[in-house]
Amino acid sequence: MDQTNRSVVVDERVVVKWLTPPQPLPHPAPDVHAHLAAVGFTRTALPYAALVRHGDPGELVALVTAYLPDARDGWEWCVAEAAAGRAAFAADLGELAADLHAAMATPSPVFPAPVRRADLGGAWAERARAALREALELTGGADGAWLAARADTLRALIEPLARAGETPLIRVHGDLHVGQTLRWRDGYAVIDFDGNPTLPGADPYQPAVRDLAQLATSLDHVAQVAIRRAGAVPAEALRWASAARERLTSAYRDRLAAHGLSWLLPELTPEPFEIEQECRELIYAARHLPRWRYAPMGVLRARLAPRESEETT
Repeated sequence: MDQTNRSVVVDERVVVKWLTPPQPLPHPAPDVHAHLAAVGFTRTALPYAALVRHGDPGELVALVTAYLPDARDGWEWCVAEAAAGRAAFAADLGELAADLHAAMATPSPVFPAPVRRADLGGAWAERARAALREALELTGGADGAWLAARADTLRALIEPLARAGETPLIRVHGDLHVGQTLRWRDGYAVIDFDGNPTLPGADPYQPAVRDLAQLATSLDHVAQVAIRRAGAVPAEALRWASAARERLTSAYRDRLAAHGLSWLLPELTPEPFEIEQECRELIYAARHLPRWRYAPMGVLRARLAPRESEETT
């Protein structure tokens, strides 16, 4: 995915991320940086400063963080793993996500302790339905026809959200995908706490499973990128994605349990959130990056193919 901001490395010591254009305050990143520092989370680039232009409202101009030596963006290193058929790394990503959520669930002077809500399923379902409606409106051509023919199936996959029971809410990353994970000299780091660019103004307190679902679907996107750009055999890339997702999810659950936080994951499965995310990827492609459409369309086709095969047998 293309980066919408501009990052400049200064003397291999700091990275200055210029927001283009500057974003109105309040912006999520400074508070997240302050919280993670307060609870001792170190699996990110150490935050140094936020540059703000004062006004009414003020604007966040840039963020300054530590430089991570030998860092590679997830859309580079993870595509290479997919092309080579290696999935062991996914366990490390699962543990990274669980460590992040454990830190987000630790109260600080910035963020409160997790809360439990039992009345949000309807709102989540309607948000997902709205994303599907918009994706259907914005996706044209053969892809749009394919999507429209399966709209009822996609709606049915979203509907479990409406029946969500009591669910713990934490401050989530909000845009957690492989592109937000750096592989660097000392391991893995999660970065970019700017929120979801496809859903400005979203409540930053969400169930942890929403972040997990987005991270898992990004592995499916990596498989599509590997097919398109690295010459991966489609069937092999899809098997890789399935294996990577399984490792990711298993490691995440085990690490969350080790933190004593298994209760952060409700009975609700990730699938409805994953379907919503693919719709948001289609919206993003239509509005900002048309060439990206192949990835979410490829994921949806692969996800629905087994169901359609069962229906015809």
